[in-house]
Amino acid sequence: MEVAMVEAGRIRSYRDLQVWQLGMDLAEACYLLTTRFPKDELFGMTSQIRRAASSVPANIAEGYGRDSKGEYIQFLRVAQGSLKELETHLTLSCRVGLMAESETKDVSEECDHLGRMLHRLIRALQRSTPTGDNKT
Repeated sequence: MEVAMVEAGRIRSYRDLQVWQLGMDLAEACYLLTTRFPKDELFGMTSQIRRAASSVPANIAEGYGRDSKGEYIQFLRVAQGSLKELETHLTLSCRVGLMAESETKDVSEECDHLGRMLHRLIRALQRSTPTGDNKT
């Protein structure tokens, strides 16, 4: 688990975190997926999907850079929220005909996988510190 790797000193940067790496992969996939959207959606759904997708790894990174586990956990929760927002935008995009469900299958699976990883990381961080004060 990543918490053990952090505590063992094997993770020196948020870039070493699997959740951040998968978040970046997901954001990249969403950017590519939305290139096919109509131009009139540039400031609508395209923008919403890209913003939510990029928010996931950004919040993971920002939380990692904070001074306490409590703050880190809070930013991981924000990343979870952004992930749910992204899933909602993708579902709506299918429902209104901007893309087919088959086009979002892989991205949706990535969202599920990343969501489970974030959940496990949060739980592990909560268990590793009784007061939530110190990061390491």
